[in-house]
Amino acid sequence: MPDVNLKHNLHLHLIVFIWGFTAILGKLISLDALPLVWWRMSLAVVLIFGYIYYRKTNFQLARKDIILLIVSGLVIALHWITFFKAIKVSNISITLACLSTGAFFTSILEPIFYKRKMVWYEIVFGLIVLIGLYFVIESSEPNFIQKSITSNMSGTMHGVLLALTSAFLSASFSIINGKFARRIDATIVSFYELLGGVLFLSVFLLFSKQFTAEFFNITLTDFMWLGILASVCTAYAFIASVNVMKYISPYTVMLTINLEPVYGIALAVLIFEKNEQMSFSFYIGATIILITVILNGLIRNRKKSS
Repeated sequence: MPDVNLKHNLHLHLIVFIWGFTAILGKLISLDALPLVWWRMSLAVVLIFGYIYYRKTNFQLARKDIILLIVSGLVIALHWITFFKAIKVSNISITLACLSTGAFFTSILEPIFYKRKMVWYEIVFGLIVLIGLYFVIESSEPNFIQKSITSNMSGTMHGVLLALTSAFLSASFSIINGKFARRIDATIVSFYELLGGVLFLSVFLLFSKQFTAEFFNITLTDFMWLGILASVCTAYAFIASVNVMKYISPYTVMLTINLEPVYGIALAVLIFEKNEQMSFSFYIGATIILITVILNGLIRNRKKSS
């Protein structure tokens, strides 16, 4: 049995590593954030549909559930758009460090959605995360508070704001999905949500007249990276993560997922070198955020166990 557990734990780390590689692909693909997300979601929908058809899974759901899933697809579409846009205007390291705040947006939103009291230690951890975030921003945007007041923000600060928005949307999406996952097959949930994202983005692109010949004129290199993004980083990673949760506790999964920024930042420094090498202040801030996220998970798990 230990060998089996080791196998599934290694598989989980591979999945998280793949998610960390998503940011690298976002940097490598030359498309802007909106067309990039449209292509990612469209290709993933086709792949997941093929998987569902192969497994002969039942597509039928209540009409209300289908509508809610399609609408929630807009949330994940906006999350990905702000995520990739943040990478384009700043860099991978800053985007992933800011994205780590998603766990604390969740701790703020959960009491609202599930009607429970705010927990004091989550407020304290939220303040500590803000301190870490200060170091992250200050490392590449000195005197950013003064610049924000005078509206003299650089691309870095815009990237931070986009990444924080992406983290908030990610937290919202995880809470919405938490209710669906309890009663609907996760692959079906993913299919309808991705389909919803494609539909909403398609309507926007159609009415804004962005569906032009140039939109569909993609270089071979970009299409190759998009194929990897849609298949390995979206369709495969999602289905594999659902499967591995049958063998590993949610607590272990949660802690491992917190390593995504670490893997992503390490890959970014290795691949893009000087463009991703940050100051010592950045790594202090990123470490503060990651340790706080892990401590929050440890305390929440202990309270659930007691």
